[in-house]
Order: sequence, then structure tokens, then C-alpha cells
Amino acid sequence: MKTLISNATLVDGTGEDRRPADVLLDGPVIATIADAGTLTAAEADRVIDATGMVLSPGFIDMHAHSDLQLLVNRDHYAKVSQGVTTELLGQDGLSYAPVDDATLAGVREKIAGWNDNPADFDWNWRTVGEYLDRLDEEEHGGRIATNAAYLVPQGTVRAMVMGFAEGDPTPEQQQQMQDVIRTAMQEGAVGMSSGLTYTPGMYAQTEELAGLCRTVGELGGFYAPHHRSYGKGALDAYAEMIALSRDTGCALHLSHATMNFAENKGRAGELLDLIDSALDQGVDITLDTYPYLPGATTLSAILPSWASSGGTDATLARLADPETRARIREAVEIYGSDGCHGVVAEWDTLEISGVQTPALAGFVGQTIRDIATATGQEPFDVFVHILMEDRLGTGILQHVGHEENVQAIMKHRTHTGGSDGLLVGAKPHPRAWGTFPRYLGHYSRDLGLLGLEEMVHHLSGRPAARLKLHNRGLVREGYAADVVLFDPETIRDEATFENPRQAASGIHYVFVNGAAAIDGGQPTGARAGRALRRHSDGLTREGQL
Repeated sequence: MKTLISNATLVDGTGEDRRPADVLLDGPVIATIADAGTLTAAEADRVIDATGMVLSPGFIDMHAHSDLQLLVNRDHYAKVSQGVTTELLGQDGLSYAPVDDATLAGVREKIAGWNDNPADFDWNWRTVGEYLDRLDEEEHGGRIATNAAYLVPQGTVRAMVMGFAEGDPTPEQQQQMQDVIRTAMQEGAVGMSSGLTYTPGMYAQTEELAGLCRTVGELGGFYAPHHRSYGKGALDAYAEMIALSRDTGCALHLSHATMNFAENKGRAGELLDLIDSALDQGVDITLDTYPYLPGATTLSAILPSWASSGGTDATLARLADPETRARIREAVEIYGSDGCHGVVAEWDTLEISGVQTPALAGFVGQTIRDIATATGQEPFDVFVHILMEDRLGTGILQHVGHEENVQAIMKHRTHTGGSDGLLVGAKPHPRAWGTFPRYLGHYSRDLGLLGLEEMVHHLSGRPAARLKLHNRGLVREGYAADVVLFDPETIRDEATFENPRQAASGIHYVFVNGAAAIDGGQPTGARAGRALRRHSDGLTREGQL
């Protein structure tokens, strides 16, 4: 089918000035780009009059947690409704491939607060290649709604080789992890992620990570770490990652780069100076952010790493033991646990966003301190009670961000957009539904922080370059027809913390590989997305290796 988009304002993803244009989509490909008014209806099966609308590339979510929800809720309205056409999965060092049976069981439980843990789902893959194949399958409910690339998760690999406990790898285990990562990348992964405040990934010392990064770098991939602290010691944590990239030659993409907690208010400039100095020395660095102040994670992430060693059952046993629980309390309330970025837990900043156990549903939307006040308990005792009753599956919002830091990092020359959006829970973070329209409406149009062309470049062309996408991220002839039509005057995020599952305003059409996922502002249920694999030539594209 040929679709003519006429009289559009073309913002092509390069950062260059907008221009009036007609664009002809021929099936999954952008066939022709011409001056506005020069292409005729006779050349197309369908004509969309785009007067007053911007035509841009589809947006690329550089930090997505859709690994499971893409397969469970395949229409994926949360993402296509905000113009996202490609997502990067496998984030924060924990995802579902590569695994063996025991590792899959542990990971499923560990990140239930991120992705849910359906019992009636067919987990029919174990390798990265099999997972990417599953994304492309016509069976099991059809294809996916967006394109998806994948990072091999370092924490999952470590669990498969060493289990969920603390400890340094033997030389044989180190080599085995590197071999697993090499195979995963040969099967199509574009790089590696870490979650260095999450177990078991956080147990990895710098030397261990360096060996893994060398393998990733040799294959042309990049390292995307959630590093060791976004609070106390944040700059040291960033410096460790930059040094890893410099020493191993592996490109670096800093996940949800920010400076949070009271210790870091107004200190974004120090981070950017660190990054700029490394860039000037030739280190290959990019980063992503989400345009909100609160973060989102699991309640169990607040625990010290030693308390989480060994997996869910071992952690629950420690919480049940009075003596060990007292040690945990000391770590969390007096010294600041490594899981909480070295910062003492601030109970009024930790808001319950989702639970696995229905009996706890009444706590959603309340902070730990709210619940403690209402029940007459100590906040730490509430914290432990919820963790135990919910088997560590509780999701939280963490209200610890600073607007001046968000804006400063957003303007950086290496910045890209990533939602870090969790799609499950009764009251998830609104960034899962609102990130990309918020960039374009609130920050670009309303605040004028970046011009429209530059902001679109941050959300399309620049992330496409980091992912080495073969033919995506720009509106260009011969490229995949991943495009968005939106009204620059009305585009706006509607998702709020009170009502987070709300589609954006002002986005009228979203095409994924030429199929309209949003048509006239309405979802179509189209599932035209593809798994995007890293191929032997170093480029990332659809199709088998």
C-alpha cells in the first residue's frame, strides 16, 4: 500500500531546519521525499493531508522495560501512542535471556515488580537468539507493535554462571561469562547492560566488568550501565564507567543519567564536565534521560547488597531473622545501603506504585511514611512487612530528583531520550506513557529548552547512530517507514502521577514499518514491529543473521 503524506512540515531527525514536504510511503519503505505540493494523489492508495503537522522519524526509546509486556500486551498502546517505533530492551542488567531454567525462575521473580510474572505465559526461549525469534513469531499472538533491539544483561549472565550470591569469579567463570556474552552478541544483541545497584550484577568488581566490556567492544557493541550510585558517590560511579570505556575500548551509553538525592542538587555541571573531558580525549560516550524528577524501581532495591545475596528465598529468610533484620535496619537507616545509592532511606520519598499481592493493594499511592503514620508502626517495620508479604515484588516511585539537573543533562550534546518506563502496577510512573510528548511539548515548545529540530534529533537520529541502525532514525528515501505525524502546538503528555495510563495529545499518526499503529489519533492494533539484530557487518537491522 502506498500512502502519500502531503503538505507536512518535515523535521527529518538530523537536526537540520524544518521544511515543507510531501512524503510517499510504499509499504514498509519511505519511497519519495519531494517539495510540498509536488506529489499527487494518483501516486498513492491513500492521502493524508498533513497541513499544520510535523512529520518526523519515529522516536527511539533508549531505555525500555518492555521485554515481557511487548509479548503479553502486543498492541503496546503505551508506547505507540507517544510515537515510539523502536525500543532498546534488556536494561539494567536483568532480563530474560540468555538463561537456563533455574536462572529464568530467579529472574522472573526478581523483576516481577518491573514486568509482572504471569504464570500462564509460554517462556519458550532460553538464548538471546530464541528470544529475538519469539519477538518475530506469528504464533503466540502475532508480531510485536514496535521494533526492538536487545542488550545482553550482565546480571542475568552472572546468575547463570555463578548463581545469585556474592563472590568474585574464578578465571574459568570469568571466561564462561565472556563466552556467553560473545554468543549473545553473535545472536543479535547490540551491547551489554548492567544494574550495579541490583543483585547479582552489583557484586561484579571493576576488573570483572572490564573483561566483559572488552568482549562487547571487540564485537562493536556498547556498554549501557546503571552504575553503582546516583546519590552519594555518584561522580565516582560515573568516573568508574568512563574509565572502563577508556581502558577497554568499549563504547559507553550511560543509562538514565542523572544526579539525584539532596547530595547532588545543582551538581549536573560536574557530571557534564567529566563527560566532556572524556569526549575530548576520544572516549565514545552517549547517555539517555527521562524528563521527570522521580525515579522508579523495586522496594527491594533499597536493601543492602549482602541482604539480597542468593535470591528471593535467601533474602526473605534474612528479613525474618531478628538479628539479621536489625543489621539491615542499621544499614538502611543509619549508614545508607549500597542498594539505596549510599543514601539513608528517606521514607517520605518512597511511594508504593504496584504490588503483586492483592491484600497490599490499599498501599498503592502511599509513601512508606504515610503507611507507618496511618498504622502506628515504625517505617522500617512497614518496609519489611511489605517486602515479605509481596515476596520482594513491590514497585515504588522514588521522589529524589532535581529539575535543574534534569534540564542541564537534557541539553548535552550526547543526550538521547529513554523512558525507563515500567508498564505494570496499579500506579506506575507516568513516564511509561508520557516521556516523548513531554520532551516535545513541555521542554521544547513550552520552556524552549531546545528547538524542535534539535529535540527530535535527540529522540531519533542520535539514538539511531548509537544503535548503528541500518536504515532507521531519519526521514530519508529508502529508509524504513517508521514515522510520526504530530501537531507541534498541541502535542502534550497527559499521563500524570495520579492518572498515569493516559495517551498523549497531539499525536495523530504513527507508522511502524509502513503500517499505521495510530491512525487519526486512534490505535489500530497493528503489529508491524520487528526484532532488530546486530549483524556481522556491525549494523543493526531486521532479518535473520
